[in-house]
Amino acid sequence: MERHFYAVEIGDVPQWCLDTPAPTVGGSLEDPWMFVEGKPVPDPGPLKTQPFHHGDRRTFNVANADRTPIANEQVANVFRELAADDVQLFPVEVEGASERYYVVNATKRFTCVDEKNSREVQRYPPDGAVSDREGEYRSITGLRIDTSRIENARVFRPMGWEVALIVSEEVKARIEHIGNTGVYFNRVTGPPEPL
Repeated sequence: MERHFYAVEIGDVPQWCLDTPAPTVGGSLEDPWMFVEGKPVPDPGPLKTQPFHHGDRRTFNVANADRTPIANEQVANVFRELAADDVQLFPVEVEGASERYYVVNATKRFTCVDEKNSREVQRYPPDGAVSDREGEYRSITGLRIDTSRIENARVFRPMGWEVALIVSEEVKARIEHIGNTGVYFNRVTGPPEPL
């Protein structure tokens, strides 16, 4: 049976925009991108965030430009139940919200970008402005992944394109059942989408 997976994308719905999580004691995280690299991280301790744009509160969204996934208790429970081996959940206090939220850190990444079936893949050229990133992915449109390379993971990030948080169909369905998300799910398996 074919397994289907989806990239978590920022939804085009009215919603609050949360800032990058930071330690509750003040200051900032040494590596604010650590929750989007697809690997386990040490417990950062108590975290906090705040809306930098107020709007409708959502059960699941991604914070700021670093795209840190932040979920309420119901959505966090989906990750606990269906993907406990694939994620870390770190409590984060959201200013002005009484409900509990969590940073969702995908702890696995795989070399699984299906370049042949993705609509367009661009890499940094050797003579480009960012020479230290030569050969790395610069842009991927219509991402497709090769499911034969992801073991039994239900949540992960593609190696080299870690900006994409990928979830299984089961995880997607349970989150959609909860509803009120600030995200949508873009299919990354099966034949490429028509232009």
